[in-house]
Formats: sequence, structure tokens, C-alpha cells
Amino acid sequence: MSDGKHSGRQTLYICAAIVLAILLAIVMPTTAMKFHLGGEVFLNLLKMMVVPLVMSSVMCGILGMGDVRKLGKPGLYTILYYFCTTILAVVVGLVVVNIIKPGIGTVSEEKLAEIKGDDAATGDMIYEYLADQVDVPKEKVAEFFGSAEQSEPTIGMIIENLVTSLFTDNLFTAASETNLLPLIVFSIIFAGMLTTLGENVDTLKTGIEQINHALMAFVMLLMKVAPLGIFCLVTARFGEAQAAGELGEVIQQTGWYMLTVLSGLGFHALVTLPLMFWFFTRRNPYQFLWQMSRAVLTAFSTASSSATLPVTMECAETEAGVSERSTNFVLPLGATINMDGTALYEAAAAIFIAQVVGIDLSLMQQLTIAVTATLAAVGAAGIPEAGLVTMLIVLNAVGLPVEYVALILSVDWLLDRFRTAVNTFGDACGAAIIDTNFVSELGDGNAGEATSVENI
Repeated sequence: MSDGKHSGRQTLYICAAIVLAILLAIVMPTTAMKFHLGGEVFLNLLKMMVVPLVMSSVMCGILGMGDVRKLGKPGLYTILYYFCTTILAVVVGLVVVNIIKPGIGTVSEEKLAEIKGDDAATGDMIYEYLADQVDVPKEKVAEFFGSAEQSEPTIGMIIENLVTSLFTDNLFTAASETNLLPLIVFSIIFAGMLTTLGENVDTLKTGIEQINHALMAFVMLLMKVAPLGIFCLVTARFGEAQAAGELGEVIQQTGWYMLTVLSGLGFHALVTLPLMFWFFTRRNPYQFLWQMSRAVLTAFSTASSSATLPVTMECAETEAGVSERSTNFVLPLGATINMDGTALYEAAAAIFIAQVVGIDLSLMQQLTIAVTATLAAVGAAGIPEAGLVTMLIVLNAVGLPVEYVALILSVDWLLDRFRTAVNTFGDACGAAIIDTNFVSELGDGNAGEATSVENI
């Protein structure tokens, strides 16, 4: 009970930190920007944990099964769950944008002419913007999506990159670049091999489990300073936007578009995901949301599912009671491939742009957007605002003018925080669903230490 009260206080502290951070950014933007260093330190501490935690947790999840062959059914249903929720998110986005119609009569002819005459409003411009946002060279961004100077990215390019990104020729390079997919693949194969070697590798198995336990203890220690770190992150970013005169102007110019995307994200997070959660677990989904609130708020603050992963795992195990075996396998995979919020946003943004330029899309074209947005979201890089680049793929799929991405560029950093929060909650729901329905499939492993969601 005391742990629950402590968790509740932590959540309230984080909520208060976010509110105070936004207020400070609005009233004193220059002062708010000075907290940038504190935010960077906190974010780097989270990122520092991601690679070792992902590898140790995935290995522990496989070792806990006792027999790697038991991975089949839970693994299949995990991927199926993520695919289904992404499709549902896209459908929600399409429905909401067709009901609200935010692109009709909201953008002036002067603004459209300005964008159309701007030769810089291309994929190359977006690469430069994205590189600036995540503080990496433009070449690194283009390396994943393809060279913007040569051609606009295509869905085939994303699928090809996704397949090749499953494997790496250098684990250390993948780790240094926080490229999680090949690390997960290696961890599954390596731990699966260990389950076949019997007592000869018991010491190694114990070492992996102890490393994972120590890393989770470090995460819990880090969460004690989370309110302060989150305050610094949020106030610095909002202060930067306010100082540039963007905050009020952006909200005024793109208000209907923001309302549409936020309505879709809200419906998916508060209706679609809870319905799925209740159907498969028969538990209260909103109580579960409260239990995961620290992870959701951290996702909003960092705008990165990968950076939030340590917090998501800690909340799922200690607050929501999801078994360690489920969180160790499901959550790292979800942080890498589950992008409900991104898929919803891309579908809504594509229809918004079509409405702005007066293009009436047929049902078949909207279905094409749905399929493309789903695949593009799965293939998105694990960096903030990568959805901007995959947006080019969605627009190309139905022949919409790419340059009009500039209409949503100024507000993407803000919406990215909301869709990351939805992604994180979707990951957590998946872990609880797999835990409730397939915990017996995951073997006995550490059953004495794990707590099924059914016991909450």
C-alpha cells in the first residue's frame, strides 16, 4: 500500500512539474530555455539505460521460458496485437479527420502560394529539420530513409530497410546508435541458444538475471529525480517555442488540425485501447492507465518511446503487476515496432493536406493511405519526429504534393509528444494482455518473483 501511495505522489509530482514547466515557458521563455542542460542530462540518463536494459531484459524473458520453443505463440500474438492496434489507430484517424474536416477553409491562399513557391520545401528540408531536432547529422537521418536528393522515400524502401535493420554486422555500432531491432534479434537468438546448453551455462544465466535486476534498481533510483528532469525537459522545449514566437501563432494557425489529431489520439488511448484491454483481461483499463501514468507522462516529456522504455518496464512490473517474463519480451519489441500514435497522425495529416489543396480522395485512396501509414509507422526510425519523414511516403502513395508537409512542420514537435504517450500506453496494454492470456506459455522461469496482472 505504501508503494502505491508513493507511486501516486510521484505521478502527481510529475503532473505538477509539467504544468509548472509550461507556465514558466509561457511567462518567462528566456529563463525556461536555461533549463535545457538539466533536461539533456535526464534524457541522456534514460537513454544510457536503454541498450543494456533491452538486451538483459529480452534475454531474461527468453531464459525464463525454460524452452525457447515456447516463444512461438506469445511472440506471434504480440506481433499480431501490435499490428491490429496500429490498424485500428489508422481507422480512428481517418474517421476523425473526415468528420471534423480541419483542412477546409482553414489555410489562406497566401499561405498556400508561399509554400508552393518555396523550392526548399522538399524531403531534403525535412531531413535538415529532423537532424536539427534530434541533434544528429543530416546524413545519419538520410541513411535510414534514403537520400532525399536522389528520390523521395518509398514504402518499398522502408520495408527493405526494416528487414535489413533486423541484423547488423557490428553489435557495438548498433548499440552506440541505439538501433534496437538487431540487438533484440541477437538477444533472442543468444538466450534461446543458452536454454539448450543445460547446466554448462548456469553461471552465465544467473549473471544475466542479476544484471537485469541491478539495472531495474537503477531505473527506480532514477525515477526519484524524474519530476525535476521532466520539468527541465518540458520547460526548455516549450520556452524555445515561445521565445521564437511560435507557440501562440502555431496553435492559432493549426488549431483545427491539432484538435483533429488530439481527438483521434484521445479516442484511441481512452476508448480503443481500453476496450481491447478489458476484453482480453477483464480488468479496469483506466486503473491500469493510472498505474502506467508515470511512463505515459515521461513519454510525453521525452517524445521518445525508446528513451521511456526503462520507465515503462518499471511501471509495468512494480505498479501494474505485469509479470517480468511478459514485460521483458513484449515491451522492448513494442518500443521498437508499435507506433499507433504515429500511424494515426500520418493518416490524419495526409487527409488534412488533401483537404487544404482541394483534392477529393476516393475510398480506395484513403484505404491506400491506411495501409501505407501502417507499414510506414512500423518502419519509422526510433527517433523523435521520424514520423515527418515517413509522412512523405504516405503522401507519395496517393500523389499528394509533398511540399505541403510544411503546413504541419511547425506543430509536429508538440503533437509528437502526445502520439509518443499513446505509443507507450499501447505497449503497456500489449504486455498486460500477453501476460494475462499467455503467462502459462512463458514457462515457470521466475514465476515466484513475477506477478500476473490477474492478481491485481
